[in-house]
Amino acid sequence: MDTVLDANAINRLKWRCRRGLLENDLFIERFFQRHESHLTESQAQALLALMDLADNDLLDLLLMRTEPSEEMDRPEVHELLAMMRTPGTILQKGK
Repeated sequence: MDTVLDANAINRLKWRCRRGLLENDLFIERFFQRHESHLTESQAQALLALMDLADNDLLDLLLMRTEPSEEMDRPEVHELLAMMRTPGTILQKGK
């Protein structure tokens, strides 16, 4: 069974996920708002693999302009992208 990440691991992962493009940050922020309480180690590894991409390549994946290829074409990466692509409202702080 895949282990759920603890608070320290989540915080380190959030720090690693900081991006240069606002659009990517919005996808990532929404992802953490929805999933951080039950994020698993394998999902975190897939997220880290995505964070190794250039900002524009990541945005192309998030906007479904491209699909994962080569070493990124793994089930856990596809699962994570599906989670990140799910539309919804980003909660604003203080509301």
